[in-house]
Amino acid sequence: MADNKKEQERDELHRAIWSIADELRGSVDGWDFKIYVLGTMFYRYISENFKNDINRNEIEAGSTDFDYAKISDEMAEGIREEMINDKGFFIPPSELFENVRARAKDDENLNETLEKVFRNIEDSAKGHESEGDLKGLFDDFDVNSNKLGSTVAKRNEKLVKLLDGIGNMNLGDYRKNTIDAFGDAYEFLMSMYASNAGKSGGEFFTPQEVSELLTRIVVHGKKEVNKIYYMCCGSGSLLLKAAKILGKDGVRRGYFGQEINITTYNLCRINMFLHDIGYEKFKIECEDTLINPKHFDEEPFEAIVSNPPYSIKWEGDNNPVLINDERFAPAGVLAPKSKADLAFIMHALSWLAPNGVGAIICFPGIMYRGGAEQKIREYLVEGNFIDTIIQLPSNLFFGTSIATCIMVIKKSKEDKNVLFIDASKEFEKATNNNKLSKENIENIVKAYAERKDIEYFAKLVSLEEIRNEKYNLSVSTYVEQEDTREKIDIVKLNEEIKEIVAREEVLRKEIDKIIAEIEGDKSE
Repeated sequence: MADNKKEQERDELHRAIWSIADELRGSVDGWDFKIYVLGTMFYRYISENFKNDINRNEIEAGSTDFDYAKISDEMAEGIREEMINDKGFFIPPSELFENVRARAKDDENLNETLEKVFRNIEDSAKGHESEGDLKGLFDDFDVNSNKLGSTVAKRNEKLVKLLDGIGNMNLGDYRKNTIDAFGDAYEFLMSMYASNAGKSGGEFFTPQEVSELLTRIVVHGKKEVNKIYYMCCGSGSLLLKAAKILGKDGVRRGYFGQEINITTYNLCRINMFLHDIGYEKFKIECEDTLINPKHFDEEPFEAIVSNPPYSIKWEGDNNPVLINDERFAPAGVLAPKSKADLAFIMHALSWLAPNGVGAIICFPGIMYRGGAEQKIREYLVEGNFIDTIIQLPSNLFFGTSIATCIMVIKKSKEDKNVLFIDASKEFEKATNNNKLSKENIENIVKAYAERKDIEYFAKLVSLEEIRNEKYNLSVSTYVEQEDTREKIDIVKLNEEIKEIVAREEVLRKEIDKIIAEIEGDKSE
């Protein structure tokens, strides 16, 4: 029943988003469309969350008919500081989503109204602890963009439809839904973009099932972690999975992430707010993780997860400082300029706590290529930092069919072996992509936890064996593939051939006899 309810809620959400897409189609392309939908969802969410908390407190205090949305802005000023300390921002009643939406059709300057509302929300945090978390949050929501329309009237017409579309979504209480409404909306919008626009829209997106697998690996056997760090954090889905699996109190000192793309960085912060992660519990920064890391003061981290971009270029040895960077120096060599993959691994290892676990999705080439990458693998293996390599199925991600791997790293392993898991067949087909089912995730996590040989699936490999393979870490090098070809019984086949040959001889003699008789008749 729970699954049915979940599917119904998901279908309803998708239909609502599709309906909004129909309204905006033709003027706003996939990526921009996503920003407008998610930005409006965020505005609705913080408005309702803000109002409901105030109403709840007033009702508990005896004012049973109190409604924050209906009081004057002047009256609301009395709780401004209290609410900023609690929520990180302040919204006067007149600027709540429901009130702006109610006036929208008659507001000839709706674009300016929304611009002012968004600026006021961000400005309300100035001078407070939450200022950095709110700053620039609505920058990508351009209410004056020509993409919404060539005139103010046309732009406002689109904005009214957007407010109505989001306002009509039956999302109820986000926290009580059986689905992750915002995460699901994000995934649905991303899949629309990736499949319809024909672009590699999945660059910033990790499917929820893959996020769950990574997170379950890094928190396995733990009821809580001190801090979780997500380099190249995208929309922050992996951070939020930790909150879901461990519970919000299970991440004691907060969620940390860094993202180079400013639009995705803003979405990540929005995502944190939408999942009711208080501003004091997360710290997301916008910068290049490799060149300008922002969380030196917060490391080490007990849990690190990441799906960094595959084989991107970076400064590498063009920057003479990097070889002396404490994150990269231990390997004695930098990742190639054309392939930064192992630089991300070295960064994660450097910031990992002694009792921590890191799980990073990797491009498969880094497991076997030579040169600098082989030397870095040698450092990682000889240092006993690699715990497990998991081969994932192909076609799990939007925008690429590559069969990626997960590298699990630790600083305090209990043995010197490396576990290799071949999960390439652990998937189910779902539309254009493959998908990890609950059963697939359970099978992989179980093999990771048991850490033993499982025929054709998992192999515990000694350091010596990996040395003999010149530090090749491809799963296929160590986990034997099951031979699914039809097995042939050679003895039985030989007997059958003998019978065929014998029968052939009999037939040959019969034919020769018939021919001899025919030839005899002719000579007479």
